[in-house]
Amino acid sequence: MSATLDATPLAALLDAPVIASQGRMYPVDIVHTEEPHLRDLPGQCARTIIRASREKQGDILAFLPGEAEIRACVQLLRTNPTGAAIHPLYGQLSLAEQHAAIQPDSHGRRKIVLATSIAETSLTIEGIAIVVDSGYTRTMLFDPPSGLSRLKTVRISGDAADQRTGRAGRLGPGTCYRMWTTATEHRMAAYRTPEILESDLTPLVLDAAKWGIADPSQLDWLTPPPTTAIAQASNVLHDLGALIQQKITPHGRAIHALPCHPRIAHMLLASKSLGISGLAADVAALLEERDPLGREAGTDITLRIEMLRNHRKYGRSGKRLDNIEKIARSYRKLLGTAEDNGMLPAYSAGRLLAYAYPERLGKAKDDGRGSYQLANGKRAAVPLDDELANESWLAIALLDARNGLGKVFLAAAVDPADLSSFIQETQRIIWNAQKGAVVATRDRRIGSIILESSPLPAPDETVVINVLCGAIRSEGLQLLHFTEAVEQWQNRVLSLRQWRPDEHWPDVSTSTLLQQPEQWLAPYLQGIRKVDELKKLDILHMLTHSLPYEQQLTLSRLAPATLPVPSGSSIKLRYSPLGELPTLAVRLQEVFGLLDTPRINDNQIPVVLHLLSPGFKPVQVTKDLRSFWQTTYFEVRNELKRRYPKHAWPDDPLDAQAVRGAVRRGK
Repeated sequence: MSATLDATPLAALLDAPVIASQGRMYPVDIVHTEEPHLRDLPGQCARTIIRASREKQGDILAFLPGEAEIRACVQLLRTNPTGAAIHPLYGQLSLAEQHAAIQPDSHGRRKIVLATSIAETSLTIEGIAIVVDSGYTRTMLFDPPSGLSRLKTVRISGDAADQRTGRAGRLGPGTCYRMWTTATEHRMAAYRTPEILESDLTPLVLDAAKWGIADPSQLDWLTPPPTTAIAQASNVLHDLGALIQQKITPHGRAIHALPCHPRIAHMLLASKSLGISGLAADVAALLEERDPLGREAGTDITLRIEMLRNHRKYGRSGKRLDNIEKIARSYRKLLGTAEDNGMLPAYSAGRLLAYAYPERLGKAKDDGRGSYQLANGKRAAVPLDDELANESWLAIALLDARNGLGKVFLAAAVDPADLSSFIQETQRIIWNAQKGAVVATRDRRIGSIILESSPLPAPDETVVINVLCGAIRSEGLQLLHFTEAVEQWQNRVLSLRQWRPDEHWPDVSTSTLLQQPEQWLAPYLQGIRKVDELKKLDILHMLTHSLPYEQQLTLSRLAPATLPVPSGSSIKLRYSPLGELPTLAVRLQEVFGLLDTPRINDNQIPVVLHLLSPGFKPVQVTKDLRSFWQTTYFEVRNELKRRYPKHAWPDDPLDAQAVRGAVRRGK
C-alpha cells in the first residue's frame, strides 16, 4: 500500500516485463461507517475519531480534505476531551507545528493527528495504529478554457484509499475506519487521475518547442495530455512572445533558460527594461511560495512585498519569509541585480503582474460590487471590503475559476497609463442580435476589454459574409423567410432523395441548409447588412440554382411542382419531406375523363388524389381513381347533385367534359 505507479500502461509503452513484489505490511482491519454529507464532514470525522479511540489502542491519523475541515474537527475534539494530544497537519503550519505532529508526544500521551493528503506519502508519522479516512481530498484542477485553476473537494480513488489504510499497518496490526459505504467503495475510481490531465501544461509545451516539437500530442505518452490544455498553453506562450506559429522565439529561449514557470520568467525578463528587477525577484518569490499572510489579510500583493522587505531590513525571523527571501535572492543573482528595500513605487507590482498574467488584467465593472471584466473574457471579483475593491484596473495573479465568477486571492492595482504595450487595435465585425444587423467597429482593446470603439466604414465583405453565415446558423429561420414554395421545393428534392438513393440528390432539409449557408446562400449576401434585407432574399431562386442545370430539369420532370388535369388547370402537388406519396387536391369535376390515377417519378409513384366538391369540401381520398369511378362516384353523386344543383353530375364521368366552374344543365 504505497505510492506505486500502475505498471500496466508503463510496461506496454516500454515493451518490458513486470516484476511484482508484495512488500511487507501488517494486517489492517477495515471498518466502514455511515457516509456523511460534505457539510458535516468535520462533525462525522470527530465522532468517528472518538469511537476509534474507545474501541482501539494506539495513535490516530485522520485524513480530511483541507485546512478548514481540520480546524473545525480540532475544535470539536477539544470540546469532547479524549485525553489525547491533538495535532493538525497541513502545509500552512510552521515547521515546529509540523514537527510536533510527526514526532511522538513528549508527555507520552496518545496522539491524534488530523492531516490533509500530505500525510499519504510525504511524511512518516510515528506510532500510528489507527487511520480515520474521510474519503475526500482537495485538489487544484486546471480549467483550460479559462486558463484558471480552481480548488475542488473530490472523492479519493481506490489506490489513495489503500495508501491511507496502509498507514495503520506499518508498525503492527492496525485498523482503518473508512467513512463511506461498501457500495460507494465499489464506485470509486481505481486510480488517481494522472496529473497531466489536470495541470497547466504551459511549461511542458515550451519544453517541447525547445526540443523542436510543435505538437506535444504526437509524442508517446503513458497518458496523452488533453488537446484543450495544449491549445491553452500554446495561446499563453504566444501571448508571452515565447512562440510564433508554434516555433520557439529567441525570447522563448530566454524564458526557457530561467528555472521558473514561463509566466514568471517573462515577467523577470521584462523587469530589466522597466528598471525594477529587484522588485520582480520579490514578486516571483512570493508567487512561487505559500502566502506569508494568508487570505484573511486581503488580496493586495504589495502588503506581502512590504512584509518581505521589512523582514530583510530588520532581520525579523520567520521560516516562511526566510524561504521566500532565499528564492528572491536566487532570482536577484540570475538577473544581476541588488535587493530593493526602498519605498514601493505606486502601481509597480501591478505592472509586473500584468506581464506574467496579461489575460488576467481586469477592468472594473460599473456595478459597484468589486467585479472586474478580465482580458480573457471571464469575470472576477474581490470582496467589497478589500483594499483593491475600488481600483479601476487590477492585474490578478491568483484566482479561483468556480461558478463562472473568479474569486480573486492575489492581485495588484494597475495604472492604465502603464498598459499601452498591451493595447491592440483591431477590427470587430459581429452580428448584433438585438439590433438585427451587422455591426462593424474599429476597437482599441486589451483582450476582451474594449477601451474605445468607432464605426468601421468599409468592413471586409468576406468577413461580413462569414458573420452573416454564423448568425444564420445561430438564429435560423428568425433571419430568413422560407415560404411555402421553398418548403415544397425542399420536399420535392428530399422525396427524390428517398425514392432514388443512387442519384445523389442533396440533403436540403431546413436544419442542414441553416447549418451550411456558405454552400448555397453566401454568394447572394454581398452588401447585406440587416435582418430586413435577409428576409427579402429570394430563397427559392437561390436553392433552385444551387442544383446543376441538368438536375433542375430532372427535378421538374420526376417531381413536378404542378400537375395538369383534364379541365386545363395546372394544380400544385404537395410533397412530404419523408418521401411519402404526394397529394393533389382537385375538384371532382376537373378530372372528369381521367381514367387512372396520375403517377410521377417515371411512373413509379402514384399521386394521392384528394377529390373535392365544387365548394372545395373533401369528397374522397384515393390513389385508385379507376375504382372510384366504378363504385364510389355513384354513391356520392346523388348527395353532390342535391347540394350543388347548378353543376353537372353526369352518369358517365369518363365521357363527360371536365370543367373548372359551374356549368348549367340543359332544361
